[in-house]
Amino acid sequence: MELKHTLFTLYIFIWLLLGINPWYREDWLLENLLVFITLPILIWSDRRIGFSNASVWMLFIFFVLHGIGAHYTYSEMPWFSSITQLFGFERNHYDRVTHFLFGFLLFLPFYELFITFQKSVKTTLIFTFIFLLAASGAYEVIEWIATEVTHAELGAAFLGIQGDPWDSQKDMLVCYLGSLFAFIFWYRRLIRLKRKP
Repeated sequence: MELKHTLFTLYIFIWLLLGINPWYREDWLLENLLVFITLPILIWSDRRIGFSNASVWMLFIFFVLHGIGAHYTYSEMPWFSSITQLFGFERNHYDRVTHFLFGFLLFLPFYELFITFQKSVKTTLIFTFIFLLAASGAYEVIEWIATEVTHAELGAAFLGIQGDPWDSQKDMLVCYLGSLFAFIFWYRRLIRLKRKP
C-alpha cells in the first residue's frame, strides 16, 4: 500500500481512538474544526500536486499531535506534566511545542503546494514563510471568534491561555521560530539541489 494511504488510514484510526471519551467533548469538537476543514483540502491538494513522502510524514505527525491535544486539551496534556514539574514551569507547554511544529512541519507541504503556482524556488520559500506567519496570527483570531460564537464558557480550555495574558502572542512567536528554522533548512537544501548540475 502506498505510504500516504497507509498513514491516512493510521491517522483515521488514531483520530477515532482519541475521539473516545475526550476530557472535554465540546472542546474536542471545537479543536477538530481544524481537521474537518483542512483534511478535505489536503486530500484535494494531494490529488492535484501529489505531496512528497516527507510532506506526508510531516502532515501525519502534526495532525496526530493535534489529535492528542484535542483529546486532553492543550493546556492539560498529562504527558507534559512531568516535564512541567521537572523544569519548574508554571504552565504546560504542550501547546507551545505544537505551535512551533505548526510552523516547522507544515512548511514543506505548503511549499510544495505553492510551488505549483510560482516556479521560483526562492520566491516560493519566502511566500511560504510569510504565509505561515499570517496563518499563525489568523488562527489565533479564528480560535477566539469560534470560542465566542459557539461555547464562550470553554474559553480557558479551548484557548489554553493558562492565566497568561500574552499567550496568543507567545504562541505566534514560537510558530514564527518554527517557520524560520524550516525556512533556513529548506532554503539551504532546495537551493543546493537546484545548483547541482
